[in-house]
Amino acid sequence: METVTRPDPRKTAALSAALAGAVDLSALKARADAAARQPAGPAQSEPGAPAAAGGGGGEWVIDVTEADFQAKVVERSLQIPVVVDLWATWCGPCKQLSPVLERLAEASGGTWLLAKVDVDTNPRIAQLFGVQSVPTVVAIAGGQPVDAFAGALPEPQIREWLTTLIDALRDRLPGIAAAEANRGAAAEQPEEEEPEDPRFVAAEEAFDQGDYAAAEAAYQEILTAEPANEMAKAALAQVRFTARAESADPSAIAKADATPDDLDAQLAAADAELAASQVEEAFTRLINAVRRTAGEDRDRARKHLVDLFELFDPADDRVMKARRNLASALF
Repeated sequence: METVTRPDPRKTAALSAALAGAVDLSALKARADAAARQPAGPAQSEPGAPAAAGGGGGEWVIDVTEADFQAKVVERSLQIPVVVDLWATWCGPCKQLSPVLERLAEASGGTWLLAKVDVDTNPRIAQLFGVQSVPTVVAIAGGQPVDAFAGALPEPQIREWLTTLIDALRDRLPGIAAAEANRGAAAEQPEEEEPEDPRFVAAEEAFDQGDYAAAEAAYQEILTAEPANEMAKAALAQVRFTARAESADPSAIAKADATPDDLDAQLAAADAELAASQVEEAFTRLINAVRRTAGEDRDRARKHLVDLFELFDPADDRVMKARRNLASALF
């Protein structure tokens, strides 16, 4: 469940049309009510579960689970729009999109609320919205979905989407006008903001404009000066993959299956599989290529696989398994 290429506007429009006014959120309410009727016990956290919901990083960013979706999303959407960010820890594009949404939510002053949902620990919410890939973003107003998009859109497009959303709902949701009034009063005493790193700004602008060569060069320059900069490492891996994925041949997988000894075909097919969310298939293909090759070809296959690992959380089970298999293939 992952989107790693740039979003297709046609798919985004279809998703929005399918969701708007067509999702019944009562199923989650019934589940939450049933959970509330259970005898109370000591609070426990499942292994690997995130911290208690509500600590999403600020006043207008919250974490949401199946149990509190009704109270935190549906009921609050009666006052202001609630933008639901459906994400996963293993999703590379989510790591680009979520910080942008969080920053915009805090800057909104309460005209809308960002609700973050980990789809792996809350699968019923993902199923409810018919989510096919992450990141997926759904706007809830008056207790119902009203708009949505999929993929890591550039920040200017997200801002435009939010502006259109707020303008359309201002007369329907009383909390928007109240928040805007409060924000206007606070603006009389502006706080000095920390300036953005111009190096990252330039790299992000190049990426948003589709100039992947310039974006790659900009991130590489940051890493030359700061080899341990994890943000630049992750962004560089995403830029390189996106550039390859956008030019990928749809028939690459079939070609690679027919010519297992063609390393270029195997590398292209792995990119195509990853773009189609076939993560384990892509990893396995490259590990098999490592086993079949030697010398420079083996190093090319290994490096390509390691570059793909950079798109995921290092703790992702699929990455850890593939790393073990790669070590076995090499030694």
